[in-house]
Amino acid sequence: MTAASAPARPHTRASLAAQLHDLGVRPGGVLLVHAGLRRLGFICGGPEAVVGALRDVLGPEGTLVVPTHTPENSDPAGWVNPPVPADWWPVIRAELPGFDPALTPSRFMGALAEQVRTWPGALRSDHPQVSFAAAGPAAARIVADHSRADMLGERSPLARLHDLDADVLLLGVDHGSNTSLHLAEYRRPGAPRTRLAAAVRTGDGGREWVWWDDVDLDESDFGQLGRDLEETGAVRVGPVGDGTGRLMNQRAAVGFAVEWLARTRRTEEA
Repeated sequence: MTAASAPARPHTRASLAAQLHDLGVRPGGVLLVHAGLRRLGFICGGPEAVVGALRDVLGPEGTLVVPTHTPENSDPAGWVNPPVPADWWPVIRAELPGFDPALTPSRFMGALAEQVRTWPGALRSDHPQVSFAAAGPAAARIVADHSRADMLGERSPLARLHDLDADVLLLGVDHGSNTSLHLAEYRRPGAPRTRLAAAVRTGDGGREWVWWDDVDLDESDFGQLGRDLEETGAVRVGPVGDGTGRLMNQRAAVGFAVEWLARTRRTEEA
């Protein structure tokens, strides 16, 4: 690292906690966090310090939640980054390990998600593609009974967060990463559907390949949706580390998104 590229200053658990408090994180609340930690600059202690800061502000009655999704556990016919040859597909479907909430890492959701997933006492929902991990008094309620179909809908942790009047915090990422907006897709009549697949555990310790029908998720317009949401004043924006934090009430964001999607998207019947 050169002097020109070095961060302006190091950040600590205490300094991050102060910024999170100023942003409006509620003690005793339930908080869903999406994070790109590299944009926060140099943090003494890395992801562990960030989790510590979040828990310091939330306090012992607060609950911290993160997405621990595993998009690689999916039908290889749909892989695009990168794609794989068609003659590989049967092998992948036969050999991909079944999802295990205690063991399967979340490789694509960032360092903070893995830090929370492995935090002492954290619980994780049992969905092979879109699991969530939570630490705190409300964790069991949030992650319980995560339906395979309706995976980000009314039988998912997102709906439980809605029930609990949770907040959403985007750290160093924009609304393209705001998973809660998918709940609005499920609340749209006539949302397009698709066929999904994953490897799951079986009761005897084995694994099997399963298929289900679900909403065809589309976050391609979430960036514009989020910018329009911010124009309403529903999002508090402030510095966290060297990056930007965006804090919003999940119910308000989802309610806005339902109306926004109704105006801007076509349904299957349209």
